[in-house]
Amino acid sequence: MSKARRPSEMPEQLPDRLFATERRPEDFRFDASVARVFPDMIRRSVPGYTTIIPMIEVITEQYAQPGSYCYDLGCSLGASTLAMRHGIPYEDCTLVGVDNSEAMIERCEHYIALDDNHLPVTLRCEDILATELSNASVTTLNFTLQFVDPQQRASLLARIADATRPGGVLILSEKIRFESDSEQAIQTRLHHEFKRANGYSDLEISQKRTAIEQVLIPETLAAHRARLLAAGFDEVLVWYQCFNFVSMLAIKANTSDTD
Repeated sequence: MSKARRPSEMPEQLPDRLFATERRPEDFRFDASVARVFPDMIRRSVPGYTTIIPMIEVITEQYAQPGSYCYDLGCSLGASTLAMRHGIPYEDCTLVGVDNSEAMIERCEHYIALDDNHLPVTLRCEDILATELSNASVTTLNFTLQFVDPQQRASLLARIADATRPGGVLILSEKIRFESDSEQAIQTRLHHEFKRANGYSDLEISQKRTAIEQVLIPETLAAHRARLLAAGFDEVLVWYQCFNFVSMLAIKANTSDTD
């Protein structure tokens, strides 16, 4: 159980009101203003997020291997990083969190420092496309790939697959789109109702959608599966879905199991 934390020790957290008033349209950025409200934003915007994070701990415990690296690519404030940290059962594992937003990394460092788990965490403020990867047993892309240029996704996944040990896993969580226009419309409507139920106004939903639609590029589940297999993973499965948000496992076969 985590130790008690005094309010003065915690980074400032604000409710997400970024799109509550009329604003000039501009692309969404992970800047300091987003970092301050990010815990509230993602909890109220992503169905199932509060389930996915603790399950990352469970999955990490099952797939982490001694003497390996575990990566959280696009770590933001470190929710996935901390889940992985608590799931890793080996003291000789190296946990690395990577994000290209200085504001996110700064706050992530604070949360890591407050956590009572002793496993060291290395945080890198850099582009995940340039991150050196090797000897990985668990890698997490938790709602990160969707912000990567679609033309660069295949090469990133290939590098992750190449760096993954036999028996290792990539945890990939994404917002997806659907093959059927009808299903796309239904799932989008349900997602918006989820946001309304969490207190977002129609103005907030509309303005956030306009800001993010050129930045977050979703793909179909079939496209994700085909690309992961082409990258070098041997099995791809969906372990969680809520509306148009899914989390997948891309697994490298354990060669000892096939001998």
